[in-house]
Amino acid sequence: MDMTNSKTDERGALFVSADSEDPRFNRPYIDVREWRDEPADAPVFPGAITTQHGGAAPFKARHLYVHGGFTGTDAKFSFCFPPEEEYQGRFFQATHQLLAGEDATARNVAFALASGGYSVQTNMGGSDNPRTAEQSASGQYDTTIRGYRVNAAAAKFSRVVAAEIYGLHRTYGYLYGGSGGAYQTVTSAEMTSGVWDGFVPYVMGSPQSIPNCFTVRVNALRVLKDKWPSIIDAIEPGGSGDPYAGLNHEERTALEEATRSGFPPGAWFNYVPQGGGPLVLVASYVPVLDPTYLDDFWSKPGYLGTDPTSSVGAARVQHAATVVHVAPGFPAQLTLSSVPTADLTGADVIITSGAAAGKTVMLGRYASDGKGQVGLVFESVGDTIDITADPTVVEEIHAGDEVRIDNSRFLALQTYHRHQLPPANPDYDYPDVYDYFRNPDGTPRYPRRGVDIGEAGTLGSTGHIPTGHFNGKMIVVECLHDGDALPWQADWYRKKVEAVEGKHVDEKYRLWFADNANHTDPTIERQQTHAVAYSGTVQYALRELSAWVEQGIAPPPTTQYGVQGGQVHVPATATERKGIQPVVHLEVNGGDRADVAVGETVTFAAQIEVPAALGQVVSAHWDFEGVGTYPVTADLDDPTSETVRVTAEHTFTKPGTYFSALRVASQRESNPSTPFARSMNLNRVRVVVKD
Repeated sequence: MDMTNSKTDERGALFVSADSEDPRFNRPYIDVREWRDEPADAPVFPGAITTQHGGAAPFKARHLYVHGGFTGTDAKFSFCFPPEEEYQGRFFQATHQLLAGEDATARNVAFALASGGYSVQTNMGGSDNPRTAEQSASGQYDTTIRGYRVNAAAAKFSRVVAAEIYGLHRTYGYLYGGSGGAYQTVTSAEMTSGVWDGFVPYVMGSPQSIPNCFTVRVNALRVLKDKWPSIIDAIEPGGSGDPYAGLNHEERTALEEATRSGFPPGAWFNYVPQGGGPLVLVASYVPVLDPTYLDDFWSKPGYLGTDPTSSVGAARVQHAATVVHVAPGFPAQLTLSSVPTADLTGADVIITSGAAAGKTVMLGRYASDGKGQVGLVFESVGDTIDITADPTVVEEIHAGDEVRIDNSRFLALQTYHRHQLPPANPDYDYPDVYDYFRNPDGTPRYPRRGVDIGEAGTLGSTGHIPTGHFNGKMIVVECLHDGDALPWQADWYRKKVEAVEGKHVDEKYRLWFADNANHTDPTIERQQTHAVAYSGTVQYALRELSAWVEQGIAPPPTTQYGVQGGQVHVPATATERKGIQPVVHLEVNGGDRADVAVGETVTFAAQIEVPAALGQVVSAHWDFEGVGTYPVTADLDDPTSETVRVTAEHTFTKPGTYFSALRVASQRESNPSTPFARSMNLNRVRVVVKD
């Protein structure tokens, strides 16, 4: 079949089948073929903000490394094949549009090899892959290339190579990806047939994610910046449970708006004060596609910029200064005649004179994480600031040039979600969330913009809008404390699938929610006090998926849940909740809070429940001091039972407030020694220690 003659939607997007030929990626070549004893660590996107995860190889794993590409393109791929005696006829392919290259991370390679398969990864097309919002929205790139076409071409060629190595056989393939990679995974399921057999999208969004998921958060971060200690204390274990106590009208509105939009209250710990996160990757869609928004925000009724009761006017900074010295590098540094003392989070530096006049660079965060992300708290050192900009722009800035530090764009962006209300139709709408932004008669509460940034961002990711009509089988993993891909969005797609499949939906689809998990696995101790890694749950899903496809063994059912007021709620017990994640019930001195004296013995008791799924509890660790290290191994009474009980005693030697935690893992094959396919969870309690 000639793929160029197979078009499936009004945009003319190409459909890929098992026997089609992509006219651009039809001449594969191999330039490296060698046996290796250990997976090489591979870089992820600079800043490590994708859901892919690097790190040292978990163990030595012998494999045949094959590297190549497609002639006439910049697209490259790598395959890592296990020895023949370990091969079970499958491959696993990770995807994310921001991956730094075609070499899979050591962890992903090792997982594939340990799961009887080989790994596949591409560079998403190389130079055909737009790296910025401006490029994605320019129309100069065919985003179906990175969306699914180059991945499909590599997957199909990998089967040819596998047949050369192992002989002719049926090779099963599984694609998985998170965040932007979830868009790619869903699009690949909908726009291909016979290329992959199953799919695991995780931490997935919806066609209204961009920029709404991030703007509603940074607006709350700005308005509530002095109230976060009391808000977070209220929602922590043993707190009052009322995060709105003591807030004025504007503050209550900002917190309510974020909550009703779907931001999980338990995720605030991970975003205060750093905030914006991936917003930097998508913020430019607004000025590119909606260039009049900034002026309208500050001049027209219905926008926050003209509301005299809003604090946004007082927060606006437009500060003129002169460049005293330029220190190039990454990030570059400018010494200015003066820097304002106001909050400059997300501000721009607009060059107003000299060779770079009219150009804009972004403030970076000084002496912190150095990523320069929109939404990070800005810190200057004296009159020296960091900027992130193309080196050619930095070269044009000289001493004596005039600049303006201006946060008008970032302040306006913070409430863009109010003006991107989707039409009330089943394609994009999600009434539980968007009705909050409508009047009782269904009309918008705020002026609507004439462009849909969310749709443009989704098309910019993959060239396709999800429909719910896919080929193969799918297990979705979504995290309940995800502040980037808000959890209700997985339910949005589930409803699309149910509309297509009807009563047969369970024959090909599952949705598993992971509690106490964020958009990415925790990487620092502060994050590990509140969150668990969900990557093991994704691996668990991939192994369940392969058993479903290859042996007809149905996986555990979809998590039982409900959505109300933008929030996803799950039952308290594992038996009711279903899915695969263990559930931890933890008490301190019989409750969720204990007030004790220094030196007093404190008693902890926990029940660990595993739903009706393969595997059992394989580990449990205490973190009595609540610092994220989990140094004490718990004694498991009988890990083969449905409910595992653990107890411990601890004495605190210093006064303070401690959030003690128990972190547990169940493993699909009941193997405590493997790092793979471990589904984790935790629970926390409060201990207040006084002299």
